[in-house]
Amino acid sequence: MHISAKADYAARALVELASHPEHPLTCEAMASSQGIPFRFLKSVVAELRRAGLVRSQRGCEGGYWLGRPAEEISLLDVVHAVDGEVLTVRGVAPAHLAYPGPAAGLPGLWRTLEERTRDLLGGVSLASLAAGAPRERPLAAVPGLAEGSTV
Repeated sequence: MHISAKADYAARALVELASHPEHPLTCEAMASSQGIPFRFLKSVVAELRRAGLVRSQRGCEGGYWLGRPAEEISLLDVVHAVDGEVLTVRGVAPAHLAYPGPAAGLPGLWRTLEERTRDLLGGVSLASLAAGAPRERPLAAVPGLAEGSTV
């Protein structure tokens, strides 16, 4: 599985914003704090803004704020905002795959993997990440994963 640089940088920038809700942060401040290339972060933040995950304020006191409460933004929201699909196989969503013969079962496996990834990412909020402890839930709570393991 591949986590894109855009998704990684977007999540890191949003967690930075969630950690400083009292004032807006500039792209420069987030890039510096997180070690993210400034120009790349600017384009990522523009996508987050279009998705409503951040809002901007102009002026000398300007910068970016979260677009809604950190408790209401999941990592799944972040991935959707910058990458669209959670998981693709050669650029195709698992729902659109069909293989012939002995490989016919693989698309079902890819769909299950996508579903579990969605469940996992959807269960972690920016607030929990900003607090330093992403919500962990037993893997048994995720259908098909081993009991007693944690995410």
